[in-house]
Amino acid sequence: MTSRLSSSDPTGAANSRAPRRRTVVKAAAATAVLAAPLAAALPARAAEAPAFLHGVASGDPLPDGILLWTRVTPTSAGTPGSGLGPDTEVSWTVAKDKAFTTVVAKGSLTATAATDHTVKADIRGLEPATDYWFRFSAGGTDSPVARTRTTPAADASVPGLRFGVVSCANWEAGYFSAYRHLAARGDLDAWLHLGDYIYEYKSGEYGTRGTVVRPHSPAGEILTLADYRTRHGRYKTDPDLQALHHRAPVVAIWDDHEFADNAWSGGAVNHTEGAEGTWTARQAAAKQAYFEWMPVRPAIEGTTYRRLRFGKLADLSLLDLRSFRSQQASTASGSVDDPDRTITGRAQLDWLKSGLKTSDTTWRLVGNSVMISPFAVGSLSADLLKPLAKLLGLPQEGIALNTDQWDGYTDDRRELLAHLRSNAIRNTVFLTGDIHMAWANDVPVDAGTYPLSTSAATEFVVTSMTSDNLDDIVKVPEGVVSAIASPVIRAANRHVHWVDTDRHGYGVLDVTPTRAQMDYYVISDRANPNATSSWSRSYRTLTGSQTVERTYDPV
Repeated sequence: MTSRLSSSDPTGAANSRAPRRRTVVKAAAATAVLAAPLAAALPARAAEAPAFLHGVASGDPLPDGILLWTRVTPTSAGTPGSGLGPDTEVSWTVAKDKAFTTVVAKGSLTATAATDHTVKADIRGLEPATDYWFRFSAGGTDSPVARTRTTPAADASVPGLRFGVVSCANWEAGYFSAYRHLAARGDLDAWLHLGDYIYEYKSGEYGTRGTVVRPHSPAGEILTLADYRTRHGRYKTDPDLQALHHRAPVVAIWDDHEFADNAWSGGAVNHTEGAEGTWTARQAAAKQAYFEWMPVRPAIEGTTYRRLRFGKLADLSLLDLRSFRSQQASTASGSVDDPDRTITGRAQLDWLKSGLKTSDTTWRLVGNSVMISPFAVGSLSADLLKPLAKLLGLPQEGIALNTDQWDGYTDDRRELLAHLRSNAIRNTVFLTGDIHMAWANDVPVDAGTYPLSTSAATEFVVTSMTSDNLDDIVKVPEGVVSAIASPVIRAANRHVHWVDTDRHGYGVLDVTPTRAQMDYYVISDRANPNATSSWSRSYRTLTGSQTVERTYDPV
């Protein structure tokens, strides 16, 4: 039995800040309350003994292994981002049962201030398609016990897989009830986080309909390595997030808010060069904190694109659509079609095309942080066009695409979809977040002539967990805007089978050899920590069809 400690990206950090313009929803929060330091909330014993205040987690499962994560608070002063606290030995134990009567692996690591007292153990030698339980210990203190699961053997015939699917979890906009309801299921092989696991804004800037439900820490916009570490630490105190991490392994990619709004390779809309330090330093700080605080195995240092396999049933290609992309186009000019502009970068696009072509699994799943399906606004009324444009980051005059998603990088999209069609690659399903709405789409080769043209793939988009969607901007009751906007959007986009512009929630993806089905669930009230969950709709794609159809029962 061996283990490896996953290394962090050794990068720097930025400093200072200044006001700047936003392109997504700006929710003013005059009643925002500054966050109390985490140290004030520590139990008294933390001064005498190490504590596991941020739970434990697992991620990136393999047939023979899993990545385990925790953060130890060595002393009351050793809060996230503080750089304080002594080196602390942390042991880990993996067992086949929750009572730890059948231990299969154990080892130890040293948590230091250099990695914000986070540790990762990359375990090998486990059995495929098997549940395991694990815990950490330090100074006589045990962490919570958590369940994880390995993937099936590469050549295994797999009858089914089930994944939770989430995105866009803004702390200040509400509680993370979606995580709690996913954790309560107890039937997930893993869960996918498609980006915006954290948000970078200062307290009060991006709440819920103009109100902060619970304040950020730190209170200011996060710019430095210490800032990003502190924000990650705040998120991982959430009990619902901890509960889901304790129930199943996560497979995560980042989007823009792990860095700054509408990030690209050389900057971000929510970054003012100079006044907020350099983008190079800020991006490096964000990446370092992310890899410290997330159970993610970087396939290439500093990126999140990688591929996991789940037997013969499915492989999952995970994209990094922020590290290599060109700056977003600002108008509806031909620049969106410029072949020199890219959302993936050449190396990643070639990697994706090669993986899709050579895959021998039934399904090719793609973890994709921004929508790949074309989207034209259509003839929305002025009172709806303005908030929709604001939500999508569009000029409010009514541009017919969102240049932050694949619509702004059409050459990459044309190349990828042509590759799928010319090589007769079937059963490609894009799994997407970001847009704060739920969608079920065909992905047409030519949207202008669809449905006469072919569909090269399908796409399931999950809505935001808490971040404002369309009804929140208009500030009307939930469902009112969707009833008006959805028919107009579908009329202008014939490849869109369904769109819900108004609700918050999550998805459950169930995959069998004959179909891939997304069940969409909604949360009753994001501002209520005891919010209930209910099934909304389900859509599926049958093997070989490359199209979406409605189905009337969840799995």
